[in-house]
Amino acid sequence: MWISKDASIHPSAFIGEGAVIEEGVAIGQNCRLGHHVIVHRGTRIGDDVIIGDQTVLGKAPFKAALSAITADKTFDPLQIKEGGVIGALCVLYLGATLAEQVFVGDLASIREEVAIGRRTIIGKGVTVENRTRIGARCKIETNAYITALSRIEDDCFIAPEVTFTNDNFLGRTEERKKHFKGVTLLRGARIGANATVLPGLTIGEDGLLAAGSVLTKDLPAGKVFLGVPARYFGDVPEEQLLKNQTFYIAETQKGEDGC
Repeated sequence: MWISKDASIHPSAFIGEGAVIEEGVAIGQNCRLGHHVIVHRGTRIGDDVIIGDQTVLGKAPFKAALSAITADKTFDPLQIKEGGVIGALCVLYLGATLAEQVFVGDLASIREEVAIGRRTIIGKGVTVENRTRIGARCKIETNAYITALSRIEDDCFIAPEVTFTNDNFLGRTEERKKHFKGVTLLRGARIGANATVLPGLTIGEDGLLAAGSVLTKDLPAGKVFLGVPARYFGDVPEEQLLKNQTFYIAETQKGEDGC
């Protein structure tokens, strides 16, 4: 174990064997860091946070020679706010901010300049690429891929193996760099397992993209699209609309919206 003398760790925090805590790190009360966790300089961890074994916090991004989106700049420290749970073998980068009670499953990767709203769940093996915004109370399930430059509003649901894309040129031509654009999900949008969403598209409020579909055009609010390519299939049933969900009514009455 190595802990910098310049780190601030609350006496009630538990630090596992083999951990590395660099200078400027702040760890709040009642935190539990597993074995061989690495916390890079400046990382801020709020009270009652749990970190799984062999997770890396505050990693600096490396820019590949052919990288088109990774920024060569200085980032703010990683922030994990109160009550967060981060699984084992995760990598969270500099410049990311996780609001209160965010849950991150094992093997997940959260890149730089990502913001995640309170009580959102990031499932096992999920990748959230850089410069993405995710709202409150979202569920992003196992092995989903959220491409850079995406925006996901509050109360969205993304099933396992969903893929977002942001490059219509598939890596060819310099022109593509002018047109990178991620996916936008408006409040309450849902996507079924193994669906793919093409660059720059928007799924409207309460919109639903069915499992296995490929979305090639914007999906309007409250509509169901299905197929390859996805086409209009019907309307979202009234009882499934976000406004009719008891959890949503309770949360919004508290005024607890996104990041």
